[in-house]
Amino acid sequence: MVFSSTVFLFIFLPVTYVLYLLMPGIKAKNVWLIVISLLFYAFGEPLTVFLMVFSVLANYIFARLIASNKHKKPWLAAAVIFDLGILGVFKYAGFFVQTINAVLPVALPVPQIRLPIGISFFTFQILSYVIDVYRDSSLVQKKFGNVLLYISLFPQLIAGPIVKYYDIAKQIGERRITAEETALGIRRFITGLSKKVLIANTVGAAADAMFALSAENMSAPTCWLGAVAYTLQIYYDFSGYSDMAIGLGHMLGFAFKENFDHPYIAASMQDFWRRWHISLSTWFKEYLYIPLGGNRKGRLRTAVNKIIVFFCTGLWHGANMTFVVWGLLHGLFLMLESYKAIPLEKLSAKPLRPLRHIYTLLVVTVTFVIFRAETLTKAWQYIAAMFTGFTPNAASMSAFSQQLSPLFITAALTAVVFSAPVSAFVRGRAATLTKGRRAAASACAYAVSLVMLVLCIINLACATFNPFIYLQF
Repeated sequence: MVFSSTVFLFIFLPVTYVLYLLMPGIKAKNVWLIVISLLFYAFGEPLTVFLMVFSVLANYIFARLIASNKHKKPWLAAAVIFDLGILGVFKYAGFFVQTINAVLPVALPVPQIRLPIGISFFTFQILSYVIDVYRDSSLVQKKFGNVLLYISLFPQLIAGPIVKYYDIAKQIGERRITAEETALGIRRFITGLSKKVLIANTVGAAADAMFALSAENMSAPTCWLGAVAYTLQIYYDFSGYSDMAIGLGHMLGFAFKENFDHPYIAASMQDFWRRWHISLSTWFKEYLYIPLGGNRKGRLRTAVNKIIVFFCTGLWHGANMTFVVWGLLHGLFLMLESYKAIPLEKLSAKPLRPLRHIYTLLVVTVTFVIFRAETLTKAWQYIAAMFTGFTPNAASMSAFSQQLSPLFITAALTAVVFSAPVSAFVRGRAATLTKGRRAAASACAYAVSLVMLVLCIINLACATFNPFIYLQF
């Protein structure tokens, strides 16, 4: 079940929330959240919900053993091997066998294993819990139900943000639901829903059409249109889901950290990764990069550590060489920037600053083509057409013009505008208003949210195109 579905919006969420509010105390609320979260996951994965519960139980036991034993490393190693083993079997077994078949003169049978939804997210969350207990035994949770709630909590279960246990440990046992937080959560949820339904779905249809073109019909106009559309789609799709998760968290009394900070205004690739999928980048920094030595063991070791991190970042996204190459290219650009091979500091003067943004957006957009393509061959064909396909044929131009509908243009322009911190600017200006004007501005904001919700409902009722990119991860 996804948040942008009519089943979730009109049945699951209202019933869940009303009954949640009626529960008499925090323990009853937590039990209800566990039950409803497992039902939420079982709606799309009726069998693999048992895999998730088994994983949580095993790691709960590992954490207790780590906290109660003097020799902690063997139990930590066992937990890491267990978690990565499950992830490897269900997500990467087929990819590894295909790679072996391609490299060696063998023809091993490729296992066909169904990928459990959200396995990468909940595996990383439970790993962070066990590692944190290894670092600080006081963080161990003795109640299995609390650990299960932490992992299964439906707002962040299938697509993040990746929540660390110590960030919400106190909230599991003690939280308050206020009218102000509920209103904030509802507005944040509607914002995320609008990003997903009104923007991501609209530009995503154009992206799919352009990436589906055959090689002979690819041209610079069609390929750039598809690349830009996908760059907008993946941001508004995933940041929209993060907004919905954060909004639902507010409604339930939880505070999840932000996952995006306007990444498309970044002035370097390093800046981009401080703003993009923050929960994932900080996870790799805290649990992989720093334990590998970070930047403390010389330039060569730092470079190797970054390559390892971005290889894993790419592989985390999917069992395909396209994701691995995407990750390695991002790591390469980060190293080139850190070693001054790309002299961004020379573009720090105010008249030259836009060049930094252009460079960053160019790298992000082109590498997202590799991320989106089914194969590396298709990616290279597509990128080549972006920079050399200046003689489009009739079929190519027809495909291009068909996508330039008023709806697409409106959605794309809106996406470009709100990729900048426009909302933060408006809130900042509103804070300087008098009390009466702030109340009027707040009323207008709620009215806008209501209009956006109505538009989303109309769109969901009429449209059949409602993909969710990060479900595959």
